[in-house]
Amino acid sequence: MPNIYCRNMPIARFTTFLIFTSFLSTIGHLGAPAFGALDDDLLALDIVSKIHTDRSLTVRASSDFGHIVEATPNGVFHPVSPADIAALIRFSLYQQTPFTVAPRGKGHSSRGQALAPGGIVVDMPSLGRGDHGHRVNVSIDGMYVDVGGEQLWFDVLHATLKHGLTPRVWTDYLRITVGGTLSNAGIGGQVFRHGPQISNVHELDVVTGTGDMITCSPGNNSDLFYGALGGLGQFGVITRARVGLERAPKRVKWVRLAYTDVHRFTADQELLISRGAGFDYVEGQVQLNRTLTEGRRSSSFFSASELARLTELALGTGSAAVYYIEGAMYYDDSSAATVDQKLEALLEELSFVPGFAFVRDVSYVQFLDRVGQEEQKLRSAGAWDVPHPWLNLFVPRSRIHDFAAGVFDGVLRDTRPVGLILMYPMNRDRWDDRMTVVTPDEDVFYAVGLLRSAVAAGDLERLERENEAVLELCDRAGIGCKQYLPHHASQDGWRRHFGAKWGRVAALKSTYDPRAILSPGQGIFPAAVASTTPAAITAF
Repeated sequence: MPNIYCRNMPIARFTTFLIFTSFLSTIGHLGAPAFGALDDDLLALDIVSKIHTDRSLTVRASSDFGHIVEATPNGVFHPVSPADIAALIRFSLYQQTPFTVAPRGKGHSSRGQALAPGGIVVDMPSLGRGDHGHRVNVSIDGMYVDVGGEQLWFDVLHATLKHGLTPRVWTDYLRITVGGTLSNAGIGGQVFRHGPQISNVHELDVVTGTGDMITCSPGNNSDLFYGALGGLGQFGVITRARVGLERAPKRVKWVRLAYTDVHRFTADQELLISRGAGFDYVEGQVQLNRTLTEGRRSSSFFSASELARLTELALGTGSAAVYYIEGAMYYDDSSAATVDQKLEALLEELSFVPGFAFVRDVSYVQFLDRVGQEEQKLRSAGAWDVPHPWLNLFVPRSRIHDFAAGVFDGVLRDTRPVGLILMYPMNRDRWDDRMTVVTPDEDVFYAVGLLRSAVAAGDLERLERENEAVLELCDRAGIGCKQYLPHHASQDGWRRHFGAKWGRVAALKSTYDPRAILSPGQGIFPAAVASTTPAAITAF
């Protein structure tokens, strides 16, 4: 009787899983082997019992931060260890029709990338609970931290600071998981100097789509190492990363400089990222004039009087926007006496609007967690759990002014978005081209993030139309943008996205996830395309 149930197991309905669970104990009492092909460790770990089908859990796992795409899984898996994830994947592969598996940390994707329609969502935070505890281990001598893929960067920060150390590169928002950012790239204002987060990883533990647990590094299983970093979860689940550290500063001079001319804005940004010394962090923001003159008149950085001055600046210029360079200069006790002089000398080299330099002196933690502090205000205002049709692009330096003219002076000129527009340059030589992530083929390129929220009726449709218009502009003008945190509706779109790397990506998929069960929400590899090996796994 048990074999009959498993032979005809309909993956689309997980009631069968519950039936199967009841058979496990019966089989154990009988002392009979359950399935000839199924490994003993699958039964020992009792994988099925860790799959929860409660509606409250499946509903929560059916959406993400974007609140645009919904796809209900058939269950949510709560692993105790990485071995559980490996066993779950092997359990899937033993089915005639394997079910898909998607790891989920905080669900901070915007287009359903962390969803598993009709499959299983792996609740990654479960790895940090129970007997296994807090999976963050700092090596002071080695200047690295071994951290579980489920850990939040916020917790990594506090664990490393206890030893006076810190990772070099941070995303702007810290309450997301290590495995999640490393599966994309992990960018922020320190990238111009240290590269993205994936360029600061020494070693990984990865559970592949074949159910294998593999430790990889530049010198060991390097194809998987470089593939998994920025690999969009297509080749494995990152369960541990070894991340490089440096000595942590104590405080930060946090600076914003206002510009009304985009050419001066970009020239100064490029000057700052070309220097060996200066700011330790460089980003930039674009504030459309209508958001100053008609938008929300509050800010976590600017005072009310400063906002009033900026509004006057916006009204008095013919520019469609006010641009800000956001910089940070780190210091500690040994450099506290000279930091102001160093900052003053740096600002004298720049061409911001005179009188529009704004400086705050904050702790290192306050600076890094600045978005987390803004999150609390947005949650209180009911503006956090709303649709976020974000569009992130990498734009070649040679075309950034064409992009700005077409987008800020064109597509978005008369809009009043709720949210943030980022724009800042990075040095390509700080990126490792052996990794899966793709960038424009120029020495300097810009990250542009249209990080907007749909807070009123009709906003989502309008913002989506504007995003499409931006992408069409890039295609029509031949600007050569690449999407970061990409979303494409067809495999042809993905082929164009990866370009010359497509062949390598497809080969890695065939090797490490040949049945295309991992991270189906990305939409890169339909199962029929990814299954390049003809041999089917024997059914029960």
